[in-house]
Amino acid sequence: MTVTEPQADAAVPASITALEPSVLELAEQIGEEVAGPAAREVDRDARFPVEAITALRDARLLSALVPVELGGRSSTITEVASAVQALGRHCGSTALIYAMHHIQVAVLVHHGKTPRLREYLREVARDELLLASATTELGTGGDVRTSICAVEQDGDHVRLTKKAPVISYGHRAQGILATARRTPDSPPNDQVVVVLPAGTYELEQTSVWDTLGFRGTCSDGFVLTAEAPADLVVADPFSDISAHTMLPTTHVLWASVWLGIAERAVSAARSYLRAEARRSPGVTPPAAVRVAELVGLFEQLSAVVHGAALEYEEALTSHRQVLTTLGFAIRMNTVKTTASVAAADIVNRALFVCGMAGYSETSPYSLGLQLRDMAGAALMIHNDRILANTAQMLLVAKES
Repeated sequence: MTVTEPQADAAVPASITALEPSVLELAEQIGEEVAGPAAREVDRDARFPVEAITALRDARLLSALVPVELGGRSSTITEVASAVQALGRHCGSTALIYAMHHIQVAVLVHHGKTPRLREYLREVARDELLLASATTELGTGGDVRTSICAVEQDGDHVRLTKKAPVISYGHRAQGILATARRTPDSPPNDQVVVVLPAGTYELEQTSVWDTLGFRGTCSDGFVLTAEAPADLVVADPFSDISAHTMLPTTHVLWASVWLGIAERAVSAARSYLRAEARRSPGVTPPAAVRVAELVGLFEQLSAVVHGAALEYEEALTSHRQVLTTLGFAIRMNTVKTTASVAAADIVNRALFVCGMAGYSETSPYSLGLQLRDMAGAALMIHNDRILANTAQMLLVAKES
């Protein structure tokens, strides 16, 4: 695949035909040919995977969730989740960036109902803009459902200043969706989303992303200062946006990233086992039973993640009332906590199968990158916070 620089005035296709490659097929190709070969360098240098994101942009995959009438593909959440998984097999940072971008796109698709916001979504598709998020804030203890900063009205414009401990790929994004209190007099949980196109905000970097894993997401800390037209404030309360769109999309797509990473680990273990078998023809390697168990665990995880994606897609297309139920929220929360732990366990078990070959950074069976990436899965939106929230819901939710 030839990787070219992104074109600002890329033509918008009139339609996506069945003869064109699917989102999954394109993601698989980009993962294998572009993201994978650069993954070690991206991790080593903690640099943005520019070649992979450029390839995704050239393939018009950044607008996958955008409706066709606005210039996108009208892809389903299950299609995007499968693409995320495919990328995760090759580069966790690329997959996570792609997932985080689509969380913001989903917010615009489902909640950007005004003419100005629909026009911005059209711009996102036309120019294949990469969107970032500013939801966390210093002083809230990591609780994205509360804000300290507030939207200040100034005629037909709004202003806000937010101290964000992380804005993933902030310097590389062409737009940011930020949360803030609705007004300076609003309580911390009365929040709105402000859509900030390029040119409406400035970023002052305050910290550097130097972590064990997912290093290529470049999730530095910033002070975000913005002034934007007032019609770029999303009307729906953030509480609704979070419950109906942001959290389920996050849990499904993040779990798909981890599933892809786990799939890579299982593949490495199977390849190592076959190599061992070739060295001793006619003898079943002792690790064969462990690999059989590993495949079973992966299939269980795959069923959980794919099932959640299908449930969410069905709710979006046919049963939107499900999105408001406690049962749905509990199931989506459980996907995140379950998948983050299960995928990490799979990578650890695969490492045990591969032994020192998996421990070595120079071996074709190396799992160091996958191991370090998965160390962060339970910490991103900390599992303890999610489990505590789930426990509260279980106290009042009726059994179905």
